[in-house]
Amino acid sequence: MLVARDLLGKHLVRSNERGLLSGRIIEVEAYVGPKDRASHASRGRTKRTEVMFGPPGIAYVYLIYGMYHCFNVVTEREDYPAAILIRAVEVENKSVGVGGASAGPPSTLIDGPGRLCRHFAISLEQNRHDLTLGEQLWLEDRGELIASSRIVAAPRIGVDYAGAWAEKLWRFRLFPGKRSETKQRSVAVDR
Repeated sequence: MLVARDLLGKHLVRSNERGLLSGRIIEVEAYVGPKDRASHASRGRTKRTEVMFGPPGIAYVYLIYGMYHCFNVVTEREDYPAAILIRAVEVENKSVGVGGASAGPPSTLIDGPGRLCRHFAISLEQNRHDLTLGEQLWLEDRGELIASSRIVAAPRIGVDYAGAWAEKLWRFRLFPGKRSETKQRSVAVDR
């Protein structure tokens, strides 16, 4: 769960023909190891899940319900399948109104993995993309320190079929507060 919690406050950045788009990650969901019944990798190594068994820092993008893409970051060593689903981001609004005043709220919430992928134009084309290259799609650490008190852990969503694994508190959400606070403490991975 170290990486899942540490992704909160980082920025997802997308560069394409529309320009540069960035959003602050505020919700993630972890899928860790071959025994995690909620993970795609629990069914073994397949053409779809092969990317989860690869090196960390790679994008795992898949399609659900035949229409929604989901974007994950592969996080563990090679041959140990683990990925973090990015569930929600805040996109900074840069529009300015009359007299330099903000024309709307300071940020827009993009909530839900399908909406997030549509907003960032993430599709199966980005599956297996190396997120460490800083090209097309990447993550940025802009130095934000997150207090543990601002992070809420909850059960994962939409994995009721996984039995007890569905109840794991492996979904993390960042709630508003001061941006410069004490750095969060890491927690051990519950395998």
